[in-house]
Amino acid sequence: METSYLTSIIKQFEYYKSLGDKTFNQLTFENMQWQSNEDSNSIAIIVKHMAGNMLSRWTDFLTEDGEKEWRQRDEEFVDSFNSIEDLKAAWENGWLCLFNAIKPLKTEDLERIIYIRNQGHTVTEAINRQLTHYAYHIGQMVFLGKLIKGEDWQSLSIPKGNSVKYNEEKFAKTKGKRHFTDDL
Repeated sequence: METSYLTSIIKQFEYYKSLGDKTFNQLTFENMQWQSNEDSNSIAIIVKHMAGNMLSRWTDFLTEDGEKEWRQRDEEFVDSFNSIEDLKAAWENGWLCLFNAIKPLKTEDLERIIYIRNQGHTVTEAINRQLTHYAYHIGQMVFLGKLIKGEDWQSLSIPKGNSVKYNEEKFAKTKGKRHFTDDL
């Protein structure tokens, strides 16, 4: 089961990253900086926060607390990107840190205790915590993208009105064990 978990969790992270990537591909830099009001987060701010979180959580995560002293969390909520290239570089850097940390894991690592703000977690718990955190924020990004683009938004899931066709294609295939992202 543990090997299956590690394979699955990597695919889950890759899936959520792809939703962010596909959102970026539909937007301009100005779109990514849009905020509905002064206290709301733009996509750019969410990216900055996620990248800061990823670097803090996944750098030397087996041996150091996941909340690094060098992290400036409050600064993550101030958009300081100068270009879409800067934004995407931060995004990619965060994900690279994550994947470099979890891809080498072995089954025996999953029950190790690591710390985030001095709170002990098994590696499995820490992975699950971060997966849900990132999915939450990527959902916000997708929602903002959809609001910004309106009718021009290209659905990242099953488009409205296409459920029957989608299910027909799925049920036309032979039953078998596969990850839901294998067809994406």
